[in-house]
Amino acid sequence: MNIKHQPKIKATFYAIVPSPYQRDIFYALSQHPEINLKVFYLEPACSDSPWPEKPLQPYEFILPGFHLAWGLSRFHINWHLPNITDSDVIVLNGYMSVTAQLLLRFQAKQIPCVFWGEKMVGSSGGIKSQLQKTLATALEQCQAIAAIGSHAVQDYQQRFPGKPIFNIPYYCDLAAFSQQIPQRPRTPVTILFCGQMIARKGVDLLLQAFETLINQGLEARLLLVGREADLPQMLTEVSETTRHYIEYAGFQAPEDLPQFFRQADIFVLPSRHDGWGVVVNQAVGAGLPVICSDAVGAANDLIEQGKNGYIFPSGDVAALTQILANYLQNPNAIATASDESLQKSVMWSAKAGAQNWVDTLHQLIDIE
Repeated sequence: MNIKHQPKIKATFYAIVPSPYQRDIFYALSQHPEINLKVFYLEPACSDSPWPEKPLQPYEFILPGFHLAWGLSRFHINWHLPNITDSDVIVLNGYMSVTAQLLLRFQAKQIPCVFWGEKMVGSSGGIKSQLQKTLATALEQCQAIAAIGSHAVQDYQQRFPGKPIFNIPYYCDLAAFSQQIPQRPRTPVTILFCGQMIARKGVDLLLQAFETLINQGLEARLLLVGREADLPQMLTEVSETTRHYIEYAGFQAPEDLPQFFRQADIFVLPSRHDGWGVVVNQAVGAGLPVICSDAVGAANDLIEQGKNGYIFPSGDVAALTQILANYLQNPNAIATASDESLQKSVMWSAKAGAQNWVDTLHQLIDIE
């Protein structure tokens, strides 16, 4: 009996830099029997990137070019773009580059183009904001949008009514986080924050909440992991007594993070804005109860309220404090939430993410 094999989907991704978390999903895709993958990066690394550079895989390439910086935004100009006829579908993880604009405005009619992005930040009304809004009109040329999380899905459905919108969040390799998981909780309960120590991440809010817990006589420890940034100034706002219960472990390379997640009993990400937040994936993979603000994109997809954690209104220190106090006063709730996160993590592996992409790409080719 002759079995007819389906040809592989030739998928070409354009991403900004070789992010360690995106590379997890790219590697899983490269291993999928139905995908022939190529990934092109617009630059080898950000000038202020803390990630150590790793060798590229055979399917990964850096495009020659340069970028123009405007505040925190970077506008890329690249050349020697690959021949699009070598692809069945192109996925763009960004639209604010000449590369993306050329592909969207001139070549999307020849080959299906998909935009893969987080929820858009609201307009501030400045010149840069107007430029971003103008560049975003090119997304009309996409065949579909792969939104990073359910909050982003709602955002793009409003911005581009009638266009196919798929939910493809960030997935990452959680294997190392799911190993050697301790029995939780321990004494004292360790609360973990992992990220850059800046106001956008809500570190100041967490410090305020933690000081209240210490003043209430609750037994806890706060472990901070990430780039120092504004932490020294933020720590001046809490008492010397509270600082005694805070440990700052500095920035850690991605491969070193699991050991810090194993030290924790609760994970908190109180951001004022976070398009996704891969550390939430990692916390779930490590079997931690997760507390996030509602401004964290990953919260709506990875947290089941009251089961494996809680979502609180962004900026509401009182609500954050109460959730933490309830956990500290109810150790069984920590143990139960820990088990719930670990069960959920199975659905958030890089392999699961690769299958999500494959299923979506098949749909897109059928749409075409």
